[in-house]
Amino acid sequence: MSRQEAIQGLGQVLIRRRDALRKALAGDLSSLQALRDQSRGDVLDAALDNAHDEINSQLAEVESRELAQIENALEQMREGRYGICQGCEKPIPLARMQALPYAVLCIECQREIEKSGADLADISDWGRLIDPTSADNEIVFNDLEMDAT
Repeated sequence: MSRQEAIQGLGQVLIRRRDALRKALAGDLSSLQALRDQSRGDVLDAALDNAHDEINSQLAEVESRELAQIENALEQMREGRYGICQGCEKPIPLARMQALPYAVLCIECQREIEKSGADLADISDWGRLIDPTSADNEIVFNDLEMDAT
């Protein structure tokens, strides 16, 4: 199998994972709303509900970050830059891409980033989205709030 064929296969994996994450996030939001709509019992029930809400919220945050990384990988694929290390600009080995299809760094560059204590945001900030209608043209993805009502 050629590298190009493998990359096309990874594109399908990314699309399936993106769709699954979108469904999961939609489900997480609707389940949070359903929990809020239920009548509350005693103080212990309320505490348990709050704990479940917090866990679901944290899970949704992790899924949202992964979704943003997948969207970025798909955009790189459309632009023909997918599988190229953003640190050294060499091809990322297929084994790494198969293990982590949205990897943006080869293992060597990732190790260097981790050793230096630098943040991946120094190379690229996946938490930022461009909004052409915004006055400053920048939205921080992690700061977005979703209304589940």
